[in-house]
Amino acid sequence: ASIGTLAGLAAGYLRGATDVLVSRTVDVLLSFPYLILAIGRMATMGPGLGNIVLALAIKEWVLPCRIVRAETLAAREMEYVEAARALGASSRHIMLREILPNVLSPLIVVSTFRMATIIIMEASLSFLGLGVQPPVPSWGSMVADGRQFLIGAWWVSTLPGVMILLLVLAINLASQGLRDAFDPRLRR
Repeated sequence: ASIGTLAGLAAGYLRGATDVLVSRTVDVLLSFPYLILAIGRMATMGPGLGNIVLALAIKEWVLPCRIVRAETLAAREMEYVEAARALGASSRHIMLREILPNVLSPLIVVSTFRMATIIIMEASLSFLGLGVQPPVPSWGSMVADGRQFLIGAWWVSTLPGVMILLLVLAINLASQGLRDAFDPRLRR
């Protein structure tokens, strides 16, 4: 999210070649399905905790980048940005001190939603044997290990799956609460 935020700020505020470069990079990364790209990265890098973090982070910055870019494009035309420009503030100051605080609320909400996606992606890769390896625990690998016991001991595989479900549900509910808290149109 940090990389995407900085890239989106630069693309939205500076425009020109920076915007074209960042936007085309985002478009290329969005053209690949997330799970297929992650499987390909894990197949080339090998399983492990560091590799799964890297494989998932390669594409995770693009959505925050697009959101921050869109919000920055709207914010750069606001009066407070024009006032900062008139006072002689640098582009860096305007981006970090004037625009960034005003684009943080949608970014926080989207980043919270994306946490749930990352958890599911890690569990999927671990289920396929491409994620973290034992003795590091992973709910995805626990579900995969329990498949052979589904008839006699169904809970070995089912309980880690239920925990994934509950965690993702909790994160989505927390994200919805953040959205409600940050959106002034939903306040009464």
